[in-house]
Amino acid sequence: MSINHIRILLFSIVGILFLCGFKSAQKATNDIVLRDEKLNFTPTEFYIARVTDNRANQNEVASIIYKEAHGYITRPADLKGGAASSIKSFIEHNLDRNASLRPVIISIKELKLTETSPSPGLIDGRLVVSISFGLQRDYGVVTQLVGYSGGTHYTRSEAQTDVPESIMRKGLENALTYFNNWINKYANSDLRLAKAVKVTFTDYTEKPEGDTIYYSTKRPLAWSDFQDKPNSGPYEAEVFAGIGYTEHTAVEKGIIHVILDIKVDIPKSAAWVRGMHDDYILNHEQRHFDIAKIVSEHFRQKIASMKLPVDTYDGYINEQYLETLREETRMQKQYDRETHHGTDREAQAAWNEKIDQELKALGVK
Repeated sequence: MSINHIRILLFSIVGILFLCGFKSAQKATNDIVLRDEKLNFTPTEFYIARVTDNRANQNEVASIIYKEAHGYITRPADLKGGAASSIKSFIEHNLDRNASLRPVIISIKELKLTETSPSPGLIDGRLVVSISFGLQRDYGVVTQLVGYSGGTHYTRSEAQTDVPESIMRKGLENALTYFNNWINKYANSDLRLAKAVKVTFTDYTEKPEGDTIYYSTKRPLAWSDFQDKPNSGPYEAEVFAGIGYTEHTAVEKGIIHVILDIKVDIPKSAAWVRGMHDDYILNHEQRHFDIAKIVSEHFRQKIASMKLPVDTYDGYINEQYLETLREETRMQKQYDRETHHGTDREAQAAWNEKIDQELKALGVK
C-alpha cells in the first residue's frame, strides 16, 4: 500500500470519528435524577397508582446553563427515563403506598425548567408545574378531581449545578402536598370521593291535597275524585295511575345517602265516570291504583338489593325505574284483559284476592 493511500485512509477515519463525535454532541442531554427524599406526610385517603405524561410538548423538561472554558452554554436536560417514569419512581421510593386506599392517577400537563444568565456569575431559573389528579375507576375510567399549578423563580451561582434537580423535586413535592391536603379536606363530603351508596325510601305525601291523589291505604278512591269529563269510549270509568320519584342526595362521612321519595298517584283531573257510581266499578278502578303501588314496591326491592357503584348509581336507578314503568304497563293491561275491564266478575274476584295477598306480602296492608 502506498504512503498516499495510507494518508487518505487515516484522513477518512479521522473524518468519520469527527462526524460521529459531532452528532453525539448534538444529541447529548444531561439526565436529571430526582434524589430520594421522604415526603413529610403519609397518605390516609389515596395512593398513586399511575403517572402519565400528557404534556403538549414532550421534549426535554429543562434547559440548564453550564459554565465552560469559553463561557456559558445552554443544554437540554430530561428526567432520567422520561418524566412519567422518573416521577413514578420517585413517588414509589418516597411516598407510602397503601393499595386499600383510593387509586389516584397523576397526569403531567406541564413541566418545564428554564435558565437564563442575566449577568456573569449569576443564573436565573424558572420552574412551571401543572399536574392533574384523577380517581381511577373500573374499566379504565378516570374521574378528574383537582388540578395543581405552581412555579418557582430562583437565582443560583454558576457553581451550584445541583439546584435545578432540587427545584424540580420541590415542585413535585409541593404538588403532592397540595393534593394530600385537598383530599383530606374533601374525602368525606365530595361526591366523587364517596366509597359507598346507601339508599332509603319514603312515600311522597302532599298536604293539603290538591289535584293529585298519592297512594295511601288510609285514602282509597272516592267518586268525588273523578273530575274529568267522560270519554266517548265503551267504559264506565277510567283512572290513570302513575309511578314516579324524587331524589335527594347528600354525602356524609364518605357515604352517598340517596333518598328516593316514591310517588304513586292518580290525577283527579284525568279520572272520569260516565253514569253508574256503584261500589263494584269503584273497586275495579281502585285495583288499578293498587297495582301501581305493588309495582312501585318491586322497584324498591330491586334497588334495595343492589350494591350500587358510587360513580354510576344514578344510571342503575334510572334503568330499574324504566323497567318498573314497563312492568306496570304489562300488569295493568293484563288486569284489564283478564277481567274484561271489570265486566267478568269471577275474574275480578280472583284479581281482588291476588292483589290483596301481594299488598299484604309487601307490608302495604
